[in-house]
Amino acid sequence: MTTLDPRLEPFVQQHPYPLMFMTVSGSHIYGFPSPDSDWDLRGVHLLPAREVVGLDVGPDTVEKSTVYEGVEMDLVTHDVAKFFTLVLRRNGYVLEQLYSPLVLRTSPEHQELKALANACITRHHAHHYLGFADTQWRLFEKESPRRVKPLLYVYRVLLTGLHLMRTGRIETNLLTLNEHHRLPYVPELVKRKLEGTEKGVLPEQDFSFHEREFRRLREELEKARDTSSLPEAPSGRAGLHDLLVRLRLGSAR
Repeated sequence: MTTLDPRLEPFVQQHPYPLMFMTVSGSHIYGFPSPDSDWDLRGVHLLPAREVVGLDVGPDTVEKSTVYEGVEMDLVTHDVAKFFTLVLRRNGYVLEQLYSPLVLRTSPEHQELKALANACITRHHAHHYLGFADTQWRLFEKESPRRVKPLLYVYRVLLTGLHLMRTGRIETNLLTLNEHHRLPYVPELVKRKLEGTEKGVLPEQDFSFHEREFRRLREELEKARDTSSLPEAPSGRAGLHDLLVRLRLGSAR
């Protein structure tokens, strides 16, 4: 498990709005942060009622990328309404943020949201993982020299998608995912990333092998989508609506 940097807490305290939750995303939850990896912080904030119903509307997204006390921080939070809307779509990013095991802020509403989001997971979330894998593969393919990082993202994304289609649960740690698949090259790639830097490269002669593996796993994810027992459409909209109303009414007091 990743040890959380003590500089994260004072950085998070600077957020201008109350937080429903704040978690760590990115390579730290994927299981392969380099020594120089930045911290990807993701969460949900609650705009006060006066910044929702008034003429001056508050930001539905807060973003801040900076170096804080020598550490690169990348923070993104969405207002509850925007985040709930994303949960109802086939958006794997927000699910990974919501269910991240590295939690900096939580609340009873965070736990309620996690339960409600289970009813919003559908077989169509596979489209997110297929599209993300294609994007990462194109990034890896066009580089010269080719880095280990985007290749690890390809495998992480495909295995997360496969796990979700088969179990209905989010798992983002590549080594944990590989306990089922037993891909022999994954531990070595992760080791190279952990011991190296963000710019660690892959030998050119390995490209053809990984291209075949990418095609094979991508096809496997498509088949898992087509045979998944997950529903066609989300069923948690009413619960999300009720939670949002309660949060807004609470912020108006």
